[in-house]
Amino acid sequence: MKDLEQQKYWIWFSQIKGLGSKRKQKLLKIYKTPENIYLLNKDELLRVNGIGEELANKILDVQIRKNLNKYIQYMIKNKIEIININDNEYPKQLKEIYDPPISLYIKGNKEILKYTTIAVIGCREATEYGKKASKYFAYNLAKRGVNIVSGLARGIDTYSHIGAICADGKTTAVIGNGIDSIYPKENAIIAEKILEKGGIIISEYPLGTKPEKMNFPARNRIISGLSKAIIVVEAKEKSGTLLTVDFALEQGRDIYVVPRKYKFN
Repeated sequence: MKDLEQQKYWIWFSQIKGLGSKRKQKLLKIYKTPENIYLLNKDELLRVNGIGEELANKILDVQIRKNLNKYIQYMIKNKIEIININDNEYPKQLKEIYDPPISLYIKGNKEILKYTTIAVIGCREATEYGKKASKYFAYNLAKRGVNIVSGLARGIDTYSHIGAICADGKTTAVIGNGIDSIYPKENAIIAEKILEKGGIIISEYPLGTKPEKMNFPARNRIISGLSKAIIVVEAKEKSGTLLTVDFALEQGRDIYVVPRKYKFN
């Protein structure tokens, strides 16, 4: 496990609310490291184009800085790591997307981020057919050494992870909240099994972040960004699944759709 003290300023940088990855990239381009940004005063921040009074105050938030060491101790105790966009462990495919997360909180086996990765995704209100199909594909791909990525949501995501677990394979769960909690709560056991089988749980959100609706579209770009291909099992006309497909098309990923009627053994 990497020394979190060396990542201290990246951890601080990840906690600034209202500072999206594009603005973070802009600041890093100017100041090179989060530590240099940490040391800026308000006047210096306000001279940066796109940083107004409100955002400057958030960057200078005293409470975040005061709690930083406690935050790091919690991460150490709970075996939570962070990798930033400049680290060798940061997934190469993800780095190449339009809006890559500046840092990722991770729990589990980060080595599988180097594996061939395929996403198996679909709707939360899955049919029995959809559940069987997602489990079937995830199982058979995981048996062949493929890392199965999905979002740990109800429905298709859940059965995709289960399929990989049943194959004694590797699976990655990308979540839309802080990695210190699991949403939905009923998937806590599946999350434990993912880690037991050498999988990984990932989030770009700092610890304590609630699973708010607006987090999930951003989460979906990571699912597609990590993946070589996307398998869509079931999707509603307006859904997060189709949003992930949009990201995948933008990122140049292959997309496969499961037929409506097929007999799975």
